Amino acid sequence: MTTVNDNMEAQNEEPQLSKPSDSKTMVVTTSAFQFLVPETLPTEEVPEENQTLDPLSTYPWSEGENEDTLETLDKDEQKDETPHDRPYWTNKTEYFLAQVGFSVGMSTIWRFPYLCFHNGGGSFLFIYILMLFLVGVPLLFLEMAAGQRMRQGSIGVWKAISPWIGGLGYTSFMVCIIVGLYYSVLLAWNFFYLVQSFQSPLPWLLCPIANNLSAYDPECARTTPATYFWYRKVLKATDEIEMGGLPILHLSVSLFVIWLIICISMIKGLKSTGKMLYVSVLLPYVILFCLLIQSLKMKGANFGLKNLLAAKVPALYSVEVWRRTGSQLFLSLGPGFGSFTAISSYIPRSNDCVIDAFAVAFLNLVASVTITVFVFATLGHLATKDNELCYMMNIMTLINMVDAEMIPPEAKPPKNVYQDPSSLYPSWLNSLPEHIKIAILPYLVECDLSEQLNKAGKGVAIVAFSNIITVFSGSTFWAIVIFTLLVNLGLSTMVGIIQGIVTPLQDTFSSLREYSKLICVPMFLGSLLFVRPSGSYYVNLLDDYWASLALFFIVILESVAMAWIYGARRFLADLSIMLGRPISPIYRWLWCFLSPFVLLVLFLSTLIHLSVKKITYFAWDSRIVSPPHSPRNRPHIPPRRFPSHSPNIPPPPKLSPPESISFSMSVSQHLFCKEVQSHLMTVSHCMADFT
Repeated sequence: MTTVNDNMEAQNEEPQLSKPSDSKTMVVTTSAFQFLVPETLPTEEVPEENQTLDPLSTYPWSEGENEDTLETLDKDEQKDETPHDRPYWTNKTEYFLAQVGFSVGMSTIWRFPYLCFHNGGGSFLFIYILMLFLVGVPLLFLEMAAGQRMRQGSIGVWKAISPWIGGLGYTSFMVCIIVGLYYSVLLAWNFFYLVQSFQSPLPWLLCPIANNLSAYDPECARTTPATYFWYRKVLKATDEIEMGGLPILHLSVSLFVIWLIICISMIKGLKSTGKMLYVSVLLPYVILFCLLIQSLKMKGANFGLKNLLAAKVPALYSVEVWRRTGSQLFLSLGPGFGSFTAISSYIPRSNDCVIDAFAVAFLNLVASVTITVFVFATLGHLATKDNELCYMMNIMTLINMVDAEMIPPEAKPPKNVYQDPSSLYPSWLNSLPEHIKIAILPYLVECDLSEQLNKAGKGVAIVAFSNIITVFSGSTFWAIVIFTLLVNLGLSTMVGIIQGIVTPLQDTFSSLREYSKLICVPMFLGSLLFVRPSGSYYVNLLDDYWASLALFFIVILESVAMAWIYGARRFLADLSIMLGRPISPIYRWLWCFLSPFVLLVLFLSTLIHLSVKKITYFAWDSRIVSPPHSPRNRPHIPPRRFPSHSPNIPPPPKLSPPESISFSMSVSQHLFCKEVQSHLMTVSHCMADFT
């Protein structure tokens, strides 16, 4: 007969397991976990005798504080059943769309093709893919897993890991606020272009007629219609950054519409936000596929793709190329904002965040490569057209010279050369006798397809896209398509940025949960600062000189905090139990050594780069108005973004005042150093200014 005491002793000897009813995660007590250590955590050291090991509650402070600060998984799940439960995404699809939407933004469309063109083509792609999977994916996994494990936003996660690094969460919170303020302005610009696209002809195709005159506006005649429309009609840009003014009405209305859409998407919390993501995330991929097919059918597209795939070996050894690649990786992928952490805090703990990290990175890469192929194919088409025009000019020159009896009649091109100048003209020219070639070559313009590609590819931004649209037949339709793509990408990114703001606020002040949508009001009012006539210059300075440096600093501290303060082994033990399977120990090596080293090098190189160069911005100089030049005699100022000489862009000639105004101050004084160029700006300036 078994006594009551015997039953109690038997119960104490058995390992006790508890499994929450709504979770696949099994939680074990300390005694049971000791039996599972060899199978579940092969990388962990075997505990000494009489030593307990509980990876779900071992944190880098005292044991007494462990029990009060962090609860076990089963207690968390019981807490989730209360009326004030933390909400979940409606399904895994909406959660995944939120992660992808935040990762693939406008910088992927604007900045990536530009950097790829000017930093080695295939070499840049190789460096980007290497850094994406060795540095980007582990950091994505870290942020997703931290939010999923702690079920809190950036502030709560880093406070829970250690009170000493709680400020890291506040830093991410502030970065989201500042970036959200000016990123919404980028979105408003694209929305205004989208509205203006519903007319034919497009307003940026032709220069406007000057008042009471039959000639074009002289300011527009000095530049391209697209550049004039951007600076004078959209931005109404001032000559200098110090010239402020009231917010521009049409941009303020566009900005209000953007924030209204964001606010409406937040009315029912994650439920309404998730429904919007089906459109704002999936539609851009459909549009990208259509643009890709359309561009590949154009004449000369293969030449642009050859230049994309041609790897330039010297770029692999350039520190500047690696720095720019790293900057693009973090600005495009998005670690450091705290948004991945916030979005992951609304998903059950059993979700496989390892696969999610790889999938998000892969789709980001697909979008980047797709838009780059589209841009290079289009640039190849533009270069081919320009090269054909160059051939036609030479043909007309030869015909006129033969008619004027300046050169022998044998130098007159045949009539069939007009059918395909790109192939027939070079072959005909090479077939001429040597003495005739020597006689006519001094009168001809050198037509180099590679040089035409370099001229066509000086920039890829909002003005560049507006110029690219003119290549397609039915430009109005394609303008609507392209700017719909940009607006949807911007909206999905703004959803992630807002989650990086709202989630920490709700975790810190639970009473704000019902009023979270009101965050749109102060954000809209703050964004009005950037739609003033000089606002675009501040957007340029913040995006170029502040955002990347802040993100590098945040991600370095995240890696150190999780890998060394909390402990990479300890965190992997948490995830092994949370996901129900072991995690590859390679992440411990990546978090502890490779990621901090690469991030530190990128941070220091960026800091050095900013300290030794002038802080510049390009401005529209309305004081320079002169009679328009003919197209052949129009002065050309090669575009330049930075005072430091780029290997791909020749330095511009020195200009006499008032065409060039230069003003600089010491960077240590925290004052804007500026170099104001005249309004003779090509498409490339806009890419360098507003990516």
